[in-house]
Amino acid sequence: MTGFDWGLVAVYLAVSLSIAAWYARRASKNTAEFFASGRSMPWWLAGTSMVATTFAADTPLAVTELVAQSGISGNWLWWNMAFGAILTVFFFAKLWRRSGVLTDVEFVEMRYHGPAAASLRGIKAVYFGLFMNAIIIGWVVLAMETVLRVLFPGMTLFGSESFNLLGLHFGAPMAVVGLLMLFVAAYSLLSGLIGIAVTDVFQFCIAMVGSVALAIFALDLPEVGGLSGLVERLPAETFRFFPTVGGEAAEGAGMFVITGWAFVAYFAVQWNSSWYPGSEPGGGGYVAQRMLATKSEKDSVLATLWFSVAHYCLRPWPWIIVALVALVLYPDLEQTREGYVLVMKETLPPGLLGLLFAAFLAAFMSTISTQLNWGTSYLINDGYRRFVAKGRDEKHYVLISRLMTLGLAVFGFLVATQLESVSGAWGLIISASAGLGLVLILRWYWWRVNAWSELTATLVPLGLVALQLIGIDVPFLTAEFPINLFGIVAITTIAWVVVTFLTRPTDAAVLDAFYQEIRPGGPGWSRVARSHPHIQPDSGLGKMAIHWVSGCVLVYAALFGVGWLLFGRPLAGIVALLVAVGLLVFLLRNLDNTKPIDHEA
Repeated sequence: MTGFDWGLVAVYLAVSLSIAAWYARRASKNTAEFFASGRSMPWWLAGTSMVATTFAADTPLAVTELVAQSGISGNWLWWNMAFGAILTVFFFAKLWRRSGVLTDVEFVEMRYHGPAAASLRGIKAVYFGLFMNAIIIGWVVLAMETVLRVLFPGMTLFGSESFNLLGLHFGAPMAVVGLLMLFVAAYSLLSGLIGIAVTDVFQFCIAMVGSVALAIFALDLPEVGGLSGLVERLPAETFRFFPTVGGEAAEGAGMFVITGWAFVAYFAVQWNSSWYPGSEPGGGGYVAQRMLATKSEKDSVLATLWFSVAHYCLRPWPWIIVALVALVLYPDLEQTREGYVLVMKETLPPGLLGLLFAAFLAAFMSTISTQLNWGTSYLINDGYRRFVAKGRDEKHYVLISRLMTLGLAVFGFLVATQLESVSGAWGLIISASAGLGLVLILRWYWWRVNAWSELTATLVPLGLVALQLIGIDVPFLTAEFPINLFGIVAITTIAWVVVTFLTRPTDAAVLDAFYQEIRPGGPGWSRVARSHPHIQPDSGLGKMAIHWVSGCVLVYAALFGVGWLLFGRPLAGIVALLVAVGLLVFLLRNLDNTKPIDHEA
């Protein structure tokens, strides 16, 4: 890194902080501004903010590791989640915006009633806003620490290579990440969601330009010889886009081989049954936060559609190309995820290296800022404001939100210092929520789901995984991920369905109010709809299903079309992209022409 490189990094940090300062006064008005930008976001801003959040410091490294282990087809471990993302676009985006809640956890007491609903809201606020959020922050922090450690070996801070804080020992790279966390916390607590979203757009542009530039320079290396040279230097199996289903699980030779049951788990169970940040069945988390912040129902739909296309079609290929280059340059690398940073370090000229480092900072900061704002929204709106300090003025809640943002940053950093590896963490999170997804979907489309249903579906899989972690074997759950999903989903589903019919339904007045406000379609609300013949519900589920299938084909056609163009199948690539464009035109023409709506927090 030259002085020019560090100058680029300094400019990037200064611009990010300037954006936060610009929006600080607006964010100070009330919690609706701080957590939902006054519900005024256009679709492109909300959607790009979603994409930037999922572009974390760990994602290029994780993709590099997947490609090293399993070839391009290894990315199906996250590509399968597109089915759920498109489901959110056409079945849930309008409903979320229509609800007018401040957080998706607040939705619990809109949909249900009584002590069970209040308990569920409080449990989810702490579980997702504090503990689950800290784990997510932790693995993002670890990834950024890896970048610094590989890029700057022997790094010191204030003349020291190691530090102790509250009895915790960590090296200089982690200490630098801690300082970055404080910087992110500062602009997050200043600007609120609107400043974070605008900063996200700036950071996403830098991250994408840097990723594409790295891929171009990496391909130009003599040891690689461009795309054609890359294809010649690696086994043909490495470039397969689809996994090979075999009798026994195995990974190697650049080919992803999975059992038939694992294939079913990935493609038919995982995406619709488990909670995962950014890919929650029915929408949720920071995706729901962005949908709730849009200025209209149509903007909510367009934002999630843009997010789905950009997330699955626009971002992956620069990462995959660099991952393939790393396989050529470092075939015996022990920590394969470090290959991405090594390619960056050893191939980029001055200036571009600073740009790429700024890109990693952008990826890291956009994710952390969202996690801090999103987690704080739960802890304040659904915890502190709901159960601890009711009836205070808005300035008080904004002040406490800013203090909580800082506290959450410190807590997330301390958790990160205790994590040794992020390997398997995503599988653990998916397992610990397996079976919850069906409730998150059906609560919108079946009146009989109640607070006890969701509370059971939240706690049962968490308890099952906890038993496994402490060494207590549970029947049907001894298999490894993802085969364990079948057992966890089955037990959880049986549990919540039984509990649903053993407990009283949600109060009729609450159901009536929910139906009149949300206007859900489908036969699941026919019992309530008979009492409200004047309410016009959404169009039939069949039309939504056609749009969902079309959206899924659109995403995968665009994804594979670009890949085929890159790796020597131009005709197939052109056809796939034409199909994608045709489906996009079809879907945009069929979007309901909804008008902007306003809800007070």
